Amino acid sequence: MLAALKRLWHKLGSPRWFFALTSFWVSLLGWAALLFLLVGAVWGLAFAPADYQQGNSFRIMYVHVPAAMLAQSLYIGMGVAGFIGLVWRMKLTDVFIAASLPLGMVVTALALFSGSVWGRPTWGSWWEWDGRTVSTLVLFFLYVGIYALREAIADMQLRARASALLAMVGTVNIPIIKYSVEWWNTLHQPASFGLTQKPAMPSEMWLPLLVMVLGFYALAGFVVLTRMRAEILHREGSARWVGEWIAGRRAI
Repeated sequence: MLAALKRLWHKLGSPRWFFALTSFWVSLLGWAALLFLLVGAVWGLAFAPADYQQGNSFRIMYVHVPAAMLAQSLYIGMGVAGFIGLVWRMKLTDVFIAASLPLGMVVTALALFSGSVWGRPTWGSWWEWDGRTVSTLVLFFLYVGIYALREAIADMQLRARASALLAMVGTVNIPIIKYSVEWWNTLHQPASFGLTQKPAMPSEMWLPLLVMVLGFYALAGFVVLTRMRAEILHREGSARWVGEWIAGRRAI
């Protein structure tokens, strides 16, 4: 068992093996994202009942909550990848960071924007210096900072190490985002549902939210894997297997 896990661990560091493995998963995640997002959006926007306090303005939740969750998850993934890259020198970890950065910036910006749209009718203002809002803004700056750092460093190995280190250090902000509603007097409400607690809303509201969360994560998997595969082809362009794969594609 241990030997099998060790072989799998070494295979995960092989760009060629990873490229072949993910061919099926890209298609599966793409179709899953389309299905979940379509069902979740129609269910949440058209059929979920209006909130008894916020009315229909609460429906922005079906975009805001999945975007905020995904923004944090992607950064955690980058931090873990950074640690693995620094310790075990796996090339694919830097590929993952490069592939995740643009999506991370987009969904964090979407979380901030949708939160402002939601906050206007709920709080009476577009922006409040709230603990969770500010820590999410810091998350956005961390994404942008890593992106700028990668653009500024030409050497590939130095760029990989520097972005891995910054990704690792920035993960200290994730617990601040999560627990800010408990640590400080904040306008944000606690989580509406979780793995270990009963949902704080009726099933007619949280079920479409769950479907939207699944859709966002499936879309993230599709986007990140697609970008990783493109990055692998770019970096391994001189490898024999890449030439064989391109020739096979042209022959289809």
